[in-house]
Amino acid sequence: MTRNTIKLALLSTALTATGAMAQDVTLTIESWRNDDLVLWQDKIIPAFEAEHPGIKVNFTPSAPAEYNAVLNSKLDAGSAGDIITCRPFDASLALFEAGHLADLDDMDAMSNFSDVAKSAWQTDDGAATFCVPMASVIHGFIYNKDAFAELGVDVPNTEDEFFAVLEAFKEDGTYIPMAMGTNDQWEAATMGYNNIGPNYWKGEEGRRALIAGEQKLTDAAWTAPYATLAKWGDYLGDGYEAQTYPDSQNLFTLGRAAIYPAGSWEISGFNAQADFEMGAFKPPVQNAGDTCYISDHTDIGIGMNAATDNPEAAKTFLAWVGSPEFAVIFGNALPGFFPLSKEPVELSDPLAKEIVGWRGECESTIRSTYQILSRGTPNLENETWGASVAAIKGTSSPEELGAELQTGLASWYEPQQ
Repeated sequence: MTRNTIKLALLSTALTATGAMAQDVTLTIESWRNDDLVLWQDKIIPAFEAEHPGIKVNFTPSAPAEYNAVLNSKLDAGSAGDIITCRPFDASLALFEAGHLADLDDMDAMSNFSDVAKSAWQTDDGAATFCVPMASVIHGFIYNKDAFAELGVDVPNTEDEFFAVLEAFKEDGTYIPMAMGTNDQWEAATMGYNNIGPNYWKGEEGRRALIAGEQKLTDAAWTAPYATLAKWGDYLGDGYEAQTYPDSQNLFTLGRAAIYPAGSWEISGFNAQADFEMGAFKPPVQNAGDTCYISDHTDIGIGMNAATDNPEAAKTFLAWVGSPEFAVIFGNALPGFFPLSKEPVELSDPLAKEIVGWRGECESTIRSTYQILSRGTPNLENETWGASVAAIKGTSSPEELGAELQTGLASWYEPQQ
């Protein structure tokens, strides 16, 4: 071999090595879900990297309470990761408006999601979508099947049946009819008002009408759920006013309560703690045959740092997150966090399967206060917490609560003025 041949061979080897290195891209994911670290490391990332050998992924979560502040400081300093896990609605919208999140409307994967699924990560006019929807949580009621069998009561479909079941448990006295407290306030709104309310205001129809100023919080559709909540107080057990969220969880998983007003995020924890079989039922309708509505609330999405040095690799990853393969992995690893893709996902957890099956029976909506209506002061979401507690305790009438909330909203929100 001549000297020139050797030089050419060495040069060829060097170029090949350089080309291989150029193809290797490492993406960093910012997230607040530090409890998901093992899931990402053991299941999600290996599945992606096996199909995309030129792209490596690092999942680097922050503590949930610190995430917004940490992420904003990293974005301002130019040191944030390529992929940004998105909280729903205003926090992520602010990042997009500040130029930190890229518009993803041109991605084919976005067609895999409904308008409701995308609404948490869109501009108000729907013209831009800046995060791929990952999962939602669904509201309803989880119940102790053993308790129901002991009393011989059936799963309720209507509100009259629901209160008949509660009354049966109250009269029997073996179980607290329903485990929920009002000490922490948010449960009364999240698992109370926004759980049962969509059946009154007809889900998206009413929510959008409220945003447009076509309905008011003094309308019967918005005050009637408070009248129903006012009946709950008789069935929550002694001392519910001082009962915290963990107290309620413990009462149910220890088998002391028959029914738990729930978000589906409880499934994993309840599976680990309860030694009885559980079932679920959707929010009861007012009359048999009524269309049912469920709060199928968008909870987590994922987007691209507009300043990433690796936009093509980042979009490849986001497209995969929008795929059925990801939905199957995520939905089964975290039962109760339901993939938002249009294509149904086969879930293995029986309670999760029961709850997600309501999507095929009912119309889906999101929590009424989360989009647009809680940007001002007073904050409608926080005000709804207090109103829901007042309804349950009976300290204010539904009409008084509606009038107070309407006055607060109209004080800053122009369409309601």
